[in-house]
Amino acid sequence: MNIILLGPPGAGKGTQAGLLTKSRGMVQLSTGDMLREAQASGSEMGKIVAEVMAKGQLVTDEIVIGLIREKLAQGGSGFIFDGFPRTLAQADALGALLAEMGQGLHAAIELQVNDEVLVDRIVGRAEEARAAGKPVRADDNAESLKTRLMAYYKQTSPLVGYYHAKGLLKGVDGLAPIDDVAAQIDALLG
Repeated sequence: MNIILLGPPGAGKGTQAGLLTKSRGMVQLSTGDMLREAQASGSEMGKIVAEVMAKGQLVTDEIVIGLIREKLAQGGSGFIFDGFPRTLAQADALGALLAEMGQGLHAAIELQVNDEVLVDRIVGRAEEARAAGKPVRADDNAESLKTRLMAYYKQTSPLVGYYHAKGLLKGVDGLAPIDDVAAQIDALLG
């Protein structure tokens, strides 16, 4: 089973992906994690990633698809795409890759949230971390989140309609408690 988790920054995609890896043995494919892992690996793809990142350039869709291809080839009991695709072109490329590898996408699960509540959640998360003496993400503040939300709505939110048209879109209440969101996702996946 291969799924995509959709939702704006801070909606809980990473948290839910982590829970799915534990409960279902699925493999989380987080673009950022894959890039860092490739860079550290010393593989041919890793050298390409390291060179691009060292120049401060954005990694191309082709490189990301190459990394995903490597992960899919390793096999597993299903994959969770977290942070990819972000654009319609990436969604098309992912669909083509899955088809080429004899696999499919089973669901695109949207963690539905209210932006104002999301901003309050992120600011609260930063305040709790700061009070506990833990590191605070540099982008865990209202202004950064609003900028990230704008980028999400421009680039990534069209995927909601894209996957709806393909009959793959499922929605869950992303503002519910973590365990309730997990239960909703589990029910959707059967």
